[in-house]
Amino acid sequence: MPQHTSHEFEAELRRLKERLLAMGGRCESSIAAAVRALETRNPELASAVERDDRVIDADELAIDELAVRILALRQPVGRDLRFLMTALKVVTDLERIGDEAVNVAERARDLSAAVELPESQALLGPMAAVATRQLRRALDAFVEEDASKAADVLARDDEVDELYGRIVRATLAYMAAHPQNVEAAMRVTSCAKYLERIGDHATNIAEMVVYLVDGVDVRHGGARSRESAGTR
Repeated sequence: MPQHTSHEFEAELRRLKERLLAMGGRCESSIAAAVRALETRNPELASAVERDDRVIDADELAIDELAVRILALRQPVGRDLRFLMTALKVVTDLERIGDEAVNVAERARDLSAAVELPESQALLGPMAAVATRQLRRALDAFVEEDASKAADVLARDDEVDELYGRIVRATLAYMAAHPQNVEAAMRVTSCAKYLERIGDHATNIAEMVVYLVDGVDVRHGGARSRESAGTR
């Protein structure tokens, strides 16, 4: 069996990283397109997001197949094994991010004929920008295997949550003043929830990077701190 330090093995890991990064880029594009569809009341753009999600789904299958093949042929241990386990979790979060972008696009199509939307709808673009930035930082941390960058993503998780809370509070106030537009306002709130979930998936990726680098599971806030971790 080839050694884990072989050029072939390193090339396989690079290819896996590249495919994950490309999938992440498609997720970022889908988020941006879904929000543009909402802002411009463009149902055709919303439909394009749904079509693009099929490519993201295909990415998931291809990456899963590649990771499982590497596991079977190389039988890695230690950090190499953690990397592949992390990759399999990252690809799941990316696929779900694609699904959330589709959810936003579907609400955008529903709202394309709305006569009036709450002013809080204007906050969805900034919220999407923050969530996308979190995703990009988490993916950079994964590709570079940089736990400090991952920790920065975790420290900024509240930024998405704060915007979500602002949108919900403003939209509830709007519904109280405009009961005839409750349905449209609820769809705006739904979009904010989908974007909040995207932020959560970015956080999940960052948590897995800490596991990859330090061998410490920091999910759910119940693990040891990175500083006390002895495994590398």
